[in-house]
Amino acid sequence: MRQKSYRTEGIGKLFLVPTPIGNLEDMTFRAVNTLRDVDLILAEDTRHTQKLLNHFEIETPQKSFHEHNTQERIPQVIEWLQEGKKIAQVSDAGTPSISDPGFELVQACVEASISVIPLPGANAGITALIASGLVPQPFYFYGFLPRKKKEKNETLEQLRTHSETVILYESPFRLKDTFLAIQTVYGESQPVVLCRELTKSYEEFIRGTASDLVLLLQEEELKGECCILIGHKNPQEVTTALSGGTEENTPDTSLSITQQVEWFIEHQQLSQKEAIKAVAKHLGLKKQDVYKEVHSQ
Repeated sequence: MRQKSYRTEGIGKLFLVPTPIGNLEDMTFRAVNTLRDVDLILAEDTRHTQKLLNHFEIETPQKSFHEHNTQERIPQVIEWLQEGKKIAQVSDAGTPSISDPGFELVQACVEASISVIPLPGANAGITALIASGLVPQPFYFYGFLPRKKKEKNETLEQLRTHSETVILYESPFRLKDTFLAIQTVYGESQPVVLCRELTKSYEEFIRGTASDLVLLLQEEELKGECCILIGHKNPQEVTTALSGGTEENTPDTSLSITQQVEWFIEHQQLSQKEAIKAVAKHLGLKKQDVYKEVHSQ
């Protein structure tokens, strides 16, 4: 079904309006004008959004629209739109539908042939990615991990099969447990970046390995909105991890330990440290023994 957003006559329109993730100066002119022009604003938290509206002197009325009233509110909203009203939907911060309410309303509008008009704007995941120092393309956005340990680990095991840089959102209260899970699933040397308080005065990027972040979070309690990025993997490395090693992607065991380390470095583009670990696992040896053998040459 084709949608021509501005050509649907006699019916209202739904505008998806991003709001700042911290810095109010990130509000666009178009977003301000849209919120002034519409008949109604659907807000995740009307008290929170009212502060934004007051700052920009926007007097448009609000209705709550959040995860607990989505199903009862959607029929009302569709009825208002069919009557010709223009409605904007916002979340507390960032882009609607991205780890926030909005998806079900968009679906309902599409089914009712009501135009859905997205405005570009703030998004924490992309903002974090472009300054992370990790490979930005391709990337895989996941959002919030499950809270329970078992489900979290199972989800990370699935994410580990992706070669792309992975983007996660997380509560500051669960950072320690989440980085412990990342360390367990991905390994201690996995490159990660923790982005905290994006666009605010205390914005911070903490770059390192999974073990670096685990140690930091054992010593320091970090606060604020957080975004986690897990570094890009070589596709061949992902295949090896999933298969557990095959004749095609592991060296011949008749080679010396040093030659096998060199094989992993050449064929799978691993660092020497990662190659030593891979050989140790391949041969069932201790990493220290492989390290001593390589450095005794």
